[in-house]
Amino acid sequence: MNNVLHARTSGQGPDMVLLHGLFGQGSNLGGVSRALTSDFRVHCLDLPDHGRSPWLTKASLVTYAAAVREWMQSNALPSAHVLGHSLGGKVAMELALTAPERVGKLIVADIAPVTYTEQHLQILKALQQVVDRRCETRTEAEALLSEVIEDPGVVGYLLMSLEQADGIYRWRFNLTGLADGYGRLRQAPSEAAPFQGPTLFLKGGNSAYIQAAHEQEIRRRFPGSQLVALQGAGHWLHVDQPDQFNGAVRTFLLATETR
Repeated sequence: MNNVLHARTSGQGPDMVLLHGLFGQGSNLGGVSRALTSDFRVHCLDLPDHGRSPWLTKASLVTYAAAVREWMQSNALPSAHVLGHSLGGKVAMELALTAPERVGKLIVADIAPVTYTEQHLQILKALQQVVDRRCETRTEAEALLSEVIEDPGVVGYLLMSLEQADGIYRWRFNLTGLADGYGRLRQAPSEAAPFQGPTLFLKGGNSAYIQAAHEQEIRRRFPGSQLVALQGAGHWLHVDQPDQFNGAVRTFLLATETR
């Protein structure tokens, strides 16, 4: 696989890999990175089909986790702690379940190891409208997204991946590939032996992504896990409650545990 992922590295210490969510890029987790660089060497990756990383012929949790594993191999990281938000959390779980020797401590932010419903179809439609209209200004693209997406925070998040080329605005991520692979990306991680390493699931107190019905599956697949709810946080819990989020992450990572 020709898959040299784009990464930004900072700090010194044990290696820590950060994986962003769907339609995002590594810089989305910049606040988390800055909170960790005093104690860790932090790598903010752009997942395949996102940011400045290569586009794949097939988007799936399996191919994304393989790309992260190959990036670790090429950068001489036999293992690292891994934190993933949303889609990045699923990729992190896939990596931990299929290559547990690569993962020290695992942190999963507001996503469960289950198959989710098709809750991004309207967003995919709105993103395609921006492409079809060949928007010449960011304001025009924002207006199109706002016609379909009510949450201005989601609109702002998406606009972070909008770039201009030859006078036309386009998406930095592989919209066609993500739309084609959406069914695979929303599925549960591969069935494999449970990951026995220390694992922290962080749930937004106002988010429905991790539900009580998911907790049994979390314990089955990650028996060494703990689940912490961050009050006052939605799905973008690291943005809504950064101090709570970063504090929980640091406490978990710095705690002395034996595997």
